[in-house]
Amino acid sequence: MAGPAPAATGKPGWVFLLTLASVSFIGPLAVHFFLPVMPSVRDAFGVSEALAQLTFSISLFVMAFATLAYGSLSDRHGRRPVLLSGIGLFLAGSVLSALADSIGVLLAGRLLQAVGAACSMTLTRAIARDLFGEAGLVRALSYLTMAYTLGPMIAPPLGGFLVDAFGWRSVFWTALGLGAAIGAVVLSVLHETRAKPEAGVRRQGYLADYAMLCRNLRFVAYVCQTGFSSGTFFTLAAGASFLMRDHLGRSASEYGLYFLFFPVGYWVGNLVSSRLSGRVASPTVVLAGSLILTATVAGFACAVAFGALTPLTIFIPGFLATFSQGMALPHSQAGAINAVPALAGTASGVGVFMQMFCAAIFTQLFGLVADGTPWPLVAVVVASTAVALAAGVIPFVADRRDAGAKPM
Repeated sequence: MAGPAPAATGKPGWVFLLTLASVSFIGPLAVHFFLPVMPSVRDAFGVSEALAQLTFSISLFVMAFATLAYGSLSDRHGRRPVLLSGIGLFLAGSVLSALADSIGVLLAGRLLQAVGAACSMTLTRAIARDLFGEAGLVRALSYLTMAYTLGPMIAPPLGGFLVDAFGWRSVFWTALGLGAAIGAVVLSVLHETRAKPEAGVRRQGYLADYAMLCRNLRFVAYVCQTGFSSGTFFTLAAGASFLMRDHLGRSASEYGLYFLFFPVGYWVGNLVSSRLSGRVASPTVVLAGSLILTATVAGFACAVAFGALTPLTIFIPGFLATFSQGMALPHSQAGAINAVPALAGTASGVGVFMQMFCAAIFTQLFGLVADGTPWPLVAVVVASTAVALAAGVIPFVADRRDAGAKPM
């Protein structure tokens, strides 16, 4: 058997929440901060577009799998040492990237950055579970997600300014400085939050932990809802660029302006999620988000079928899709983490992995089946949304069944 469930440490204040919010920025520093750098890297090292692109895509691939390791390690060795180790790897990767004299060294630095940054995505959720307990987790995750979304909004323009003003290496030196500041805050503010296991209780192997989670139907349903709804969101975001350019003849800058519909929808959804916490059961909120996403995708398919594609018929569905995900995500994350409290870190890692893995799979699938019409995009988002809806129904039905089974 796994050890006891972590206990919430009273009522932590805003200092702890702001500390976790700062840790969540490490992910965007590794991913989105680098986006404006790629053309400069290509020119600096005289490499192909594909090889320059690899310096970005490698971070997504590595982070997806590293999240699995961080969750299990934190359940066994504690949140604080694992988090500080991850931040240390991120700092080392930033230095190596800034000093890179070849594309190979830069790839190694980016890989190290990504391995380190993955700690933030997994451990902020696990630590929130330790600090705020089951009852306060949804609200805490809502606020953390709202803070996290600032990163992808701020990082690319800030990175672009640094590249233009000081050169591409300045992005990595800035990431080093910001990462060091975040590490210092963690070192001074954040104590160990994982509950000590009971004396004499022996942990099983890592695979046994994953097997225990996978046997829990609610956990599987919640992580699938999270993962496949993320697949819909990322595929819509990628497909919107294609539709705006090739079908509507709009510029990249115009796409960038309309793209704000996506993060704004996510923010509003997170705000609604935090207000619903404690008032509406999580399975109900997750199902409602899944239904809104399904209706949104159906409306988008109708717009394509009737030849009514405009920027608004693309990005209003984008707003609603991200709204639905922002509303449901904190509740589905909390449901997955609370399913087996003693494995909160492992559960958080699997949840993050599913988000990134499904996003990568469905966006790549869209690229493979694209034929110059909007229909491949419709087909891919319908498929991912159908699975998200089915997964969203399962906890709701299980919750109703359990409520009906209770004696009156």
